[in-house]
Amino acid sequence: MLDLGTSSLAIVGGIGVIALAALVIAVVLRRQVLVADEGTPRMKEIARAIQEGASAYLTRQFRTLAVFAVIVFGLLFLLPADPEVKLGRAIAFLFGAGFSASIGYLGMSLAVRANVRVAAAATRKNGRAEGAQIAFRTGGVVGMSVVGLGLLGAAGVVLIYRADAPAVLEGFGFGAALLAMFMRVGGGIFTKAADVGADLVGKVEQGIPEDDPRNAATIADNVGDNVGDCAGMAADLFESYAVMLVASLILGTAVMGEQGLILPLIVTAVGALVAVLGVFITKVRGSESGLRAIYRGFYLSALAGVVLAAVGAYVYLPSTFAAIPGVSEELAGHPGDPRLVVSLAVLIGVLLAGIILWLTGYFTGTTSRPTLHVASTTRTGAATVVLSGIGVGFQSAVYTAGIIAAAICAVFLLSGGSIGLALFLVALAGCGLLTTVGVIVAMDTFGPVSDNAQGIAEMSGDVDEEGAQILTDLDAVGNTTKAITKGIAIATAVLAATALFGSYADAVRQGMAEFADAGAEITGGIVGAMMSYEIISPITLVGVILGGATVFLFSGVAIDAVTRAAGTIVFEVRRQFRENPGIMTGQTRPEYGRVVDICTRESLRELATPGLLAAFAPIAVGFGLGVGPLAGFLAGAIGAGVLMAVFLANSGGAWDNAKKIVEDGHYGGKGSDAHAAAIIGDTVGDPFKDTAGPAINPLIKVMNLVSVLIAPAVVQLSVPADTNHAVRIAIACVAAGIAVSAIALSRVRAARADAGEHNGSRQEATAGSH
Repeated sequence: MLDLGTSSLAIVGGIGVIALAALVIAVVLRRQVLVADEGTPRMKEIARAIQEGASAYLTRQFRTLAVFAVIVFGLLFLLPADPEVKLGRAIAFLFGAGFSASIGYLGMSLAVRANVRVAAAATRKNGRAEGAQIAFRTGGVVGMSVVGLGLLGAAGVVLIYRADAPAVLEGFGFGAALLAMFMRVGGGIFTKAADVGADLVGKVEQGIPEDDPRNAATIADNVGDNVGDCAGMAADLFESYAVMLVASLILGTAVMGEQGLILPLIVTAVGALVAVLGVFITKVRGSESGLRAIYRGFYLSALAGVVLAAVGAYVYLPSTFAAIPGVSEELAGHPGDPRLVVSLAVLIGVLLAGIILWLTGYFTGTTSRPTLHVASTTRTGAATVVLSGIGVGFQSAVYTAGIIAAAICAVFLLSGGSIGLALFLVALAGCGLLTTVGVIVAMDTFGPVSDNAQGIAEMSGDVDEEGAQILTDLDAVGNTTKAITKGIAIATAVLAATALFGSYADAVRQGMAEFADAGAEITGGIVGAMMSYEIISPITLVGVILGGATVFLFSGVAIDAVTRAAGTIVFEVRRQFRENPGIMTGQTRPEYGRVVDICTRESLRELATPGLLAAFAPIAVGFGLGVGPLAGFLAGAIGAGVLMAVFLANSGGAWDNAKKIVEDGHYGGKGSDAHAAAIIGDTVGDPFKDTAGPAINPLIKVMNLVSVLIAPAVVQLSVPADTNHAVRIAIACVAAGIAVSAIALSRVRAARADAGEHNGSRQEATAGSH
């Protein structure tokens, strides 16, 4: 039994203090953002409308998600474990979910106050540098909060539960991942329904600018940027941080005992120092590009993270694996220096983040060849724009997946062939990547804040031409940083899922060991095949196929949900233009609140289907087919997930910035046929990059965590006994029934929406004939 010594407890206590310090710094940064000038009365009025819409949406969403949290809290008590661990895991689940929700709300609440301040900054002499600093420090507040709450949760559980901390932290990670997935899906549906509806009716049909105050969907569009990109992404990166910690603690304890439990906390604590450095050194110098300043801040802070993590490893670890107390027998004979091995694993993780940053920027940036190519195809119509963007997405997925695979191979080589150490090093590489999470969150929040600032400036009419160009430039930088952080988040998700894959195998081994100790025996035949991990086994291959298929189904459900919600918005905006001619002349104010309400209702209605699919698909496969096919299911989900997520994110990013290139005056500029084609491409890409693609990250981690949690129960019910088999099949049937029913309900809603759209089109035609 693992028992933490006094020195380890002191280190964990110190890490808890660092976590609290990170939260204090977040408060200081928040005050710095809020002291900036809010601009003109018209700017304040528009910003207030965005604030009210975003707050109302998240409040209603949290009320809905609270029901799911209570249900899952109860279900966790049904899983086999010691009573103390059961209770701790369930409570940790609530804390993980609560922290994830808090991070999301914090990101949104500050972003909707910073946007008007960035817009106001553009009216002053040094507007570019001041606006960029406000936007980046807004993200810095969220980044410091991610680091602080993540470390505080993990350190608190270790201090309270000691040896049982890894098992209890499974609940913490699961709560964070589940809430993040719901917030990602719900926020993504909201923001893209509003965005697509605003673009199709306002820009394409009415020929008015993107953020024209005459468009009834423009406030909802700006609200959506915050609930999707700020709240959703902040929660997503927090759960990545939490889940990576959970996986590394489980695997570290298995291979290196006490020091394997403490080491990941040391590496991630470095992230707090790196976050402070990155936020304060990222400043625009003179007239330089905001993107250049952000890149400089990221790379310098990443280098500092590598150095500090190496210092921590060399101070904490001995010079040989054999000298580590509680090290596994397999690892005791490893010839390498654990300090060097760990430092190199962290370096690989940080290098992976840097390469992904560059690669994503290459495929989505406004000055890079792929996006310039997509922009050039606008001359031949919307079809070629869509095709070229899809081509960019497919190719970028291959390169990105190859880079991630190379990083995992490099980590495996460091392990000397030890699977257990290799998985732990993958987790440490992920922790190394996440030493930069504070800067990554700041980069992501920069995007929606600058986007909102441009919208507020355009709607208010209080910014001159020079200020408008500053905000346009910042918005273009924000588009690239959002795409980059999506790429890094995907890489993090793959590393976390790979590490959780190892945690799943460890959970299965422990379950089997318990039955072996009790004299039970799992023999050959069908049951033996169900417990086998051999990929050549047909039943395991079935699991691989089902895992990949679940990713495709999840993506399709998410995009369908945006399509239905956007259709509702299109009809509403058209109705307002048709029934209130004064809107176009500026004499009548559009009903902004009605569109916000529709987006809120539609997004929350669509929330359950993808969530139920993610939670119950692995339960159905595990109890129905066994632990071997469930391992295949996870492998298939990871493989398909990384390719699908990168494809969706990068194709959407390329379409978005191709539109920016045209709007800057190329190929005819605004109002041209090329611009109309670019808008169609951007509209197709919206649910790709901001709904389905980002939601895959928490999806694969939720499915892995569900599998880790149910693995002991699956093993228990797979022991040859007729009663156990009956219970196992019954559980599988119920889980499959819930998942299938959720999909069926989604199809029913689609049929109703189609019928409504048909009637709406007929009514429009009738109105037009009169």
